[in-house]
Amino acid sequence: MPPPPPPAAAPSLAGWLRAPRPETSPGIWRFGHTPRPVEDAEPLGDRELHGGALLALLGGLLVWSLCWNGYIRVWLWPLEWVTSDAWSGSRTYASFTYLYYVLFAALLAFLFGRLGSWPRVWRRHRPRLLTGLRVAPDSPPLPRMISARAAAAFVLGAWAWGLSFGGVWQFWLEPLYVLVPDGWWRDGDSTLYVIAYNAHYLVWTLVLLAAAAVAGDWRGALRRLRAGALADRGATPADLSRWQQLRDGGAEEAADRLTTELRAGTLSDLDYVRIDTAWQAVRARPTELAAFTDAVLQDGPGAFVHPSGARDLVARAARHDLLTRQVFVGEALDDERNPYAHRGTGVALDPTVLGTSLLAVGPPGSGKTGRVVRPVIESLCLEALAGRAAVVAMGGVASALGPDDAFDVIVRIGDTGGGHRLDLYGGAEDTDEAAALLAEVLTAGTRADPADAAAALAQLLGPYRAAYGGLPDVPELRALLDGAPGLMTTLGEDLEHAGAWDQLRELSARTRQAERPGDVGLLLADRLAVLDRCGFSAAPGDTGARRVRPFSLAAALEHPLRIRVDLPATGHAEAARIITRLVLAQFTAAATARGDRSLFACLVVDDATAAFTAATVRGLTHLRPANAGAVLSLRTLDEVPERLRAGLLGAVGCRMALSGITTWDGEQFARAWGKEWTEDRDVSSSPDRHGGALRRGVRGVRKLFTGRDATTETVTVRRVERERWSASELAHRLPPRHAVLSLTTVAGETGPPVLVRLGT
Repeated sequence: MPPPPPPAAAPSLAGWLRAPRPETSPGIWRFGHTPRPVEDAEPLGDRELHGGALLALLGGLLVWSLCWNGYIRVWLWPLEWVTSDAWSGSRTYASFTYLYYVLFAALLAFLFGRLGSWPRVWRRHRPRLLTGLRVAPDSPPLPRMISARAAAAFVLGAWAWGLSFGGVWQFWLEPLYVLVPDGWWRDGDSTLYVIAYNAHYLVWTLVLLAAAAVAGDWRGALRRLRAGALADRGATPADLSRWQQLRDGGAEEAADRLTTELRAGTLSDLDYVRIDTAWQAVRARPTELAAFTDAVLQDGPGAFVHPSGARDLVARAARHDLLTRQVFVGEALDDERNPYAHRGTGVALDPTVLGTSLLAVGPPGSGKTGRVVRPVIESLCLEALAGRAAVVAMGGVASALGPDDAFDVIVRIGDTGGGHRLDLYGGAEDTDEAAALLAEVLTAGTRADPADAAAALAQLLGPYRAAYGGLPDVPELRALLDGAPGLMTTLGEDLEHAGAWDQLRELSARTRQAERPGDVGLLLADRLAVLDRCGFSAAPGDTGARRVRPFSLAAALEHPLRIRVDLPATGHAEAARIITRLVLAQFTAAATARGDRSLFACLVVDDATAAFTAATVRGLTHLRPANAGAVLSLRTLDEVPERLRAGLLGAVGCRMALSGITTWDGEQFARAWGKEWTEDRDVSSSPDRHGGALRRGVRGVRKLFTGRDATTETVTVRRVERERWSASELAHRLPPRHAVLSLTTVAGETGPPVLVRLGT
């Protein structure tokens, strides 16, 4: 079957590759990101800033005029100290003098530029100016891009211009004397003469300017300014669009084919990252270079396609940047409660932060599912198609986590019309491990001891495995825990025939313990009955002679699969809670036990009500080194046992409090985010009335330009420790569809809690 056509956005792939992606703090949307200018310690209004800059400019011009016209002689003293009378009138003296004039003018420009806060003017208008010049807004600051070579060329050009128009150099006037007819000279300042020499002066100025631009490589400086962000990443747009990494690695033919496809618009962003992922594997195993080249030459953009044959999702509802693996979830408000660097920036999630797990808490309608869970699932499905992730999405049918076409495996609990059947034991081969996992899940929310429950289950699972070579399904295990006489007798006889005497003793011990009052087996049987009633073990084609093999997470996480688990209908709420705990426990066990951890594995649970036990909270802390993570949403932290709440907030690295949470939930988040030291500034100002007439006149001129009275200020600064976000603010000051989000990367880099407007 031929692959489906690429998405409509494929022709813009070259532009997508050229977009700047600067390195930023965790969670900032890097695609086209514009870093904010340096924060002013004392912000100034436009009138005050521009008026002060204009006043400094006029002051500089006044000082230069006074110096140039001889009213101030001090500025010539250094020139007189290093020259002698013997130089006077020579060309060497004139050349040195004009160089001194240029350097002095540059010094005046620097000093008055600093006095007039011209750097602040540049920072304030920098984005607008760079946009007009078609320069990348996130390029490095201008002084970094102006190299010493470019600055020296400018100074030398200005020096040559001064020598030319100061009468020291005469050779540049020879073409004017040759080309202008003698009649024009005799007329003095005739119109033709004025036009001729002004045109010649303009041409000579352009020649000097062009020479300085070539000598100083001004074109290269502008090019570096435009592509500053990509230069920081070590790859230019041309390198990315021409597959330079493949050419450097010896796959030139494959690079030529992919470059042609990219220019033709038949290569999508997902094709790009999928082939790049395959190339990274080739770099680790150079012997696969020939096979890689053959696959690209044969299939082109469809090379290394996902086993499902899909090259993209049917539709994308969220904004994705597959090059950085980010998905856009909202925008940080330009609010004083947010850190300055985050204000007005996009907020995104990616595997580097999801690897520390995310807990989102908010009431129904706050935007958890539509603005957080679904975009993350969509992003992880794209990652799976690119061969970089395995995703397990779990929720009710009403959650609509994604269309069926977006998943490779769909497990519908209780639906015999289609899908797969979930393995009760998660693919565990060791009976003690399976018993411990199942006991933790079944005893959650009860007073039973998980250790006693694990021992009781092990006394049944071990004998059953020894007799029949497998583990029992829910109906059979329920009957064994109920102590069904016929089944227990049959199991004992089969163990005698198999010669498994040690397991026979375990079965006998279970029989004796079942006769004791308050035996844990009855509780476990009742919990399994809840699963049995919701149709947990039902699957298409299940008959007495043929049974469908259960689906195991332990085997699935080794492959880039997209898995969706649909929980039972609302009539089986308790069963849904047990299954949620079961899948969460199986996922943490399977993710940490993987031999190959190259794929990022992620579990996304739309409603994690009653999903947490002491074991699963501990398991969340083990996901980070296993290249795995979990996204868990809750209506309220009250659904978590009180003894586990602090541990849960500490186990996850990313925390999200959505609008509408209670003050009690806000208190837990406020405690998790802690406090920070801040400075309280008490400023008292009064009009400046000091000085005589001269100072009053200066203050009047300043007020004319800046619009502000001169004042004297008294500042009192105190350092105090305050909560980053208080419980009251989280409960009452979050607008609808907003959340406070803090992120942590797997490398340990932490980000502050940021107020985010959710949505695209």
